[in-house]
Amino acid sequence: MSLALLMPGQGSQFVGMGKDLAERFPLAAETFREADDLLGFELSRLMFEGPEDELVQTRNAQPAILVHSVAVSRLVADEVSGATLAAGHSLGEFSAWVAAGSLGLRDALRLVRRRGELMFEAGTNRPGTMAAVLGLDDAMVAEVCRDASAGAERDVVVPANLNARGQVVVSGDVTAVQRASEALREAGARRVVPLSVSGAFHSALMKTAEEGLRVELESVKFGPARFPVVSNVTARPVRESSEAPELLVRQLTSPVRWAESVAVMTAEGVDSFLELGPGNVLSGLNRRNARGVATRSLGTADEIEAFLAEENS
Repeated sequence: MSLALLMPGQGSQFVGMGKDLAERFPLAAETFREADDLLGFELSRLMFEGPEDELVQTRNAQPAILVHSVAVSRLVADEVSGATLAAGHSLGEFSAWVAAGSLGLRDALRLVRRRGELMFEAGTNRPGTMAAVLGLDDAMVAEVCRDASAGAERDVVVPANLNARGQVVVSGDVTAVQRASEALREAGARRVVPLSVSGAFHSALMKTAEEGLRVELESVKFGPARFPVVSNVTARPVRESSEAPELLVRQLTSPVRWAESVAVMTAEGVDSFLELGPGNVLSGLNRRNARGVATRSLGTADEIEAFLAEENS
C-alpha cells in the first residue's frame, strides 16, 4: 500500500485537545512539555483547559495544532515509516515538514508562532474576513469574486481555500466579501457561511506578513525529507526541501489548492490516507476528494490505541 499523511490546519483546535494523549502516552506528554519549554509558556494548559477565546487566537491556535500533530506523528512513527507523501492544510504544511523529518519541533514552533502573530497583525492593519461557500463549482466562485471586487486595491475578494468540489472559502476586504456573499447566494450557492477569523487569510491582505515570515524562514535550515510534501501553492510534491521556505511564504497570499493536492497524491499511487492531528476535517473532505480511498483520522487516544493494536497484531 502507498500511504500519505494529512495534517490539519487552523480551525481544528478545541479546548481539551491532546489531554487524553498526554494522560495515556508518556511520549505525548513529553512532547507537550517540550513545546511548553520551547515557547516559554504553558501551551499545553491552554490546549487542555482553555479558555477558548485565548486558544482560538491565531498565535496560539497554530502552535497548538502543530504540536498536537507532532505528538501523534511521534506516537505512530514506526507504523507510518513507509509513508510516500504528506500534505498539510495551510498551517498543516509546517506539520507535514516535521513529519517528513525536514524540520525540527523547535524551529517549527517558533515559525508558526511568529506566523500567527504576523497574520494577526496583518488582519489588524487591514481588516478582512472569510466565508465558506457550499454548492458552487470553483470557476463560478472565482467569477463572482472577480465581479464583486471593485477594482480598487483595497476592496477585493478571492477564492482562498479550494477544499473540495462544491466547497470553497473566499477571503478579502469586509465589504467585498459581503458583496460576493450576496452574489454567490443569487448564483445558486446552497449556503454561504461567514467565518469567525482575525483576517483575510490566503489573500493579498496578508501581503504585509510575507516579509516577516521570510526573515524567520531564512534563519532555519530544512534538512533532507524522508518523503515529498505537497505544496498548497503549487499542488505538487516538493522533492527538494530547500524549495519549502519560499513556498511557505507564498502560501500566505495564495489559495490553498487542497482538492487538487489530494488528486495529485492519488494520481501518484496513494491508496491510503492517515490524518494526524486534532479533528477529522480532512478525512471528511476526502469523502469527496478521494472517494473509495481508505482514509483514517488519528487524533484521540482511543483512535491511536486502536490503530496501534491493529498494526501490531
